[in-house]
Amino acid sequence: MINIQLLFPHKRYGQAAWTTQMKNIKTFLILALALLVTILGSAQVRSQTPEPDTDAEVVLISEVEWGPLNPARGDQSPKAGTLWGDRTDSGPSGFLVQFVNGFSSPPHIHNVTYRGVVISGLVHNDDPGAENMWLPAGSFWTQPAGEVHITSADDNNNLAYIEIEEGPYLVLPSEEAFDNGERPVNVDESNLVWLDASNIAWIDQTGVTASADAPKVAFLWGKPQDGQLNGTFVKLPDGFTGEIHSHGSTFRAVVIQGQLSHHLLNNKNLQTLKSGSYFGSSGETVHQAECKTGQECIIYVRGKGTFDVIPR
Repeated sequence: MINIQLLFPHKRYGQAAWTTQMKNIKTFLILALALLVTILGSAQVRSQTPEPDTDAEVVLISEVEWGPLNPARGDQSPKAGTLWGDRTDSGPSGFLVQFVNGFSSPPHIHNVTYRGVVISGLVHNDDPGAENMWLPAGSFWTQPAGEVHITSADDNNNLAYIEIEEGPYLVLPSEEAFDNGERPVNVDESNLVWLDASNIAWIDQTGVTASADAPKVAFLWGKPQDGQLNGTFVKLPDGFTGEIHSHGSTFRAVVIQGQLSHHLLNNKNLQTLKSGSYFGSSGETVHQAECKTGQECIIYVRGKGTFDVIPR
């Protein structure tokens, strides 16, 4: 049997007591509701704050450990230093190569195709009988696996970035040449096609006036819009402050020209990246970048998918 007095307590305690009890209940409900709103608001703020960029890495050129690119040639070999991966093992990798002034290799082949970007000096890479075509800083080339070629350098400070898709990276004699169907590419920096915010959606136009120098990109290889692995140059004007927001699963960047101040969105450890330095990340990441060195900053980006350049 249901106790009616519990359902209608004013009949038991009187109207005044009932009114007081209702006021207490109302006050309690208001306080509980306010507490709930505060908790939900705090949770929403936390959910909108990006998680720490735990999968990011930076390698300064001053931290690179150098060794012979081709140990079989000893002191006559160019020097090489790893930025990411391991060129002596399977899988992709990226590394720096230093050439002394006047270096010229004997004709040779490689077991794998590689891509190269000139960071400083002058580099020639072509068939053994070809005339020298010196590629200056900011130029790009590819060397197919199995094709006989030579590599030369002609400056006091010759530095290049090299990357491969599958290791190990080996230097083999010309007698082992083969044709894998690929053809070499040599792109002088003067032949690059630069695109800005009026051409593509990757660059945010907010705060960029028509007369101001704006960030630009130059596509080199791959199809970023299809989510494929690709290579791109990014040019940041002197004075640039903003973000590079990676949306793909991998993002690897090498400073080719200038000096970049860099830190992650949730890490205020500001680092100065000179030419030849590297920064990379996995997954959705926001890289804070500044280029304030009296010259433009150029970055080579290798990534899977797209990224945004957002001036502040």
